[in-house]
Amino acid sequence: MDSNIWITVLNFLTIMGLMVALWVLSLVKRNAAIVDIFWGLGFVVVAWLTFYSAQGYLLRRSLLVVMTTLWGVRLAAHIAVRSMGKGEDRRYKAWRESHGKSFWWVSLFKIFLLQGLLLWVISLPIQAGQLSRLPDRFTSLDLLGFTVWLTGFLFEALADWQLAGFQSDPGNKGKVLDSGLWSLTRHPNYFGECMLWWGIFAVALSNPWNAWTVLSPLVLTLLLLKVSGVALMEKSIVETRPGYGVYMKTTSAFLPRFRKS
Repeated sequence: MDSNIWITVLNFLTIMGLMVALWVLSLVKRNAAIVDIFWGLGFVVVAWLTFYSAQGYLLRRSLLVVMTTLWGVRLAAHIAVRSMGKGEDRRYKAWRESHGKSFWWVSLFKIFLLQGLLLWVISLPIQAGQLSRLPDRFTSLDLLGFTVWLTGFLFEALADWQLAGFQSDPGNKGKVLDSGLWSLTRHPNYFGECMLWWGIFAVALSNPWNAWTVLSPLVLTLLLLKVSGVALMEKSIVETRPGYGVYMKTTSAFLPRFRKS
């Protein structure tokens, strides 16, 4: 087996093994939401495993592992702080109630192994970019990718910071955050997330043979827009915040733009 393929296989097996271990821990804690904290850290694990195994261009490997680590650690810390003392997320509570006594084993496949598979697929440009020996120099795509990643990273981090500050004020309970980045798009954190992954893909694209890893940002964008992001989030918000309907009519759902009058 080709050494590069073997590295990606080992990464897959490692992530799946960690997901199984995390599933066992979730059974002990009766809290499946711990998988959300691990999501960003899982990419960090893949990035560093690849870094120490790959023989690609060192500066590109270093760039990819630094970008992934900064994003993954920040996201994990943010989710951990946000969920502290709040118990299991309502999504998992609903699944736990609907599956009843079978949830303990259903959660292994529906939550942990599924997220492990998605994590590995989305991490493909991180892996391919480090495994590629050529080009053995920095290219314009490296610079473009880093610029796009940095813009997305700052967009996401600032949006999360603004939301955390808004929610920390008891007087804002039931209200809608519609200022700052949240006046440009209803989901600036999701937009930033997509943007930074397209940036990571651009770095991997320094080697044109890695064009197939476009699967990564495409899958992530689809998930955030149609599955677990915008669609799921807004379905619950509309039911609990009366002012959100007006906010939806005046503010872009995803791509940032100035608000309609």
